[in-house]
Amino acid sequence: MDDPRTDLPTDRPLADEAGVHAAYLRHGPEIYRFALRSLADPGAAQDATQETFLKAWRHADRFDPELASLRVWLFGIARNVVIDQLRHQQVRPWQRPVEPPTTSDRTPLPADTADDPAEELMTRWVVQEALARIAEPQRAAIVQVHLRQRPYAEVAAELGVPIGTLRSRVFYGLKALRATMDAMGVTA
Repeated sequence: MDDPRTDLPTDRPLADEAGVHAAYLRHGPEIYRFALRSLADPGAAQDATQETFLKAWRHADRFDPELASLRVWLFGIARNVVIDQLRHQQVRPWQRPVEPPTTSDRTPLPADTADDPAEELMTRWVVQEALARIAEPQRAAIVQVHLRQRPYAEVAAELGVPIGTLRSRVFYGLKALRATMDAMGVTA
């Protein structure tokens, strides 16, 4: 029996279902690994791989073997799909999984942080260490409202608490955070 990875026509490799299947067998794992490295989420990487081959099939007439190989063309599509997914995540951060902050958490700080990478790294470490030392409900409220800049109403609904309770958690959490940072010897 012939190996489907070797019978890709060179002029119109995605013209039919068999061509798309053969292209997927040949290039799918590489595209998945690329998407996984870029998105750091296996489910999102699977979606990106599927979307890549779907777009390639729909626009098979745009493939020109004289301009680029099928692999290069597919990776161009995959790159655009990954960028679209990353932009989608930035616009809807509440759809990302919520995880408590840890010392390895890379939650972005507000844009007014220092330009010095060492200063930014130190600031991140201090904030993460201080956050780890306060109560969980207060920590979750601060992370969601201040660090991820989500609206109070959204966070309150997600946590299943009234907005007033969330505001109290943020208020007392910030007080506890300041006290913790003072105890750590951090001056603002």
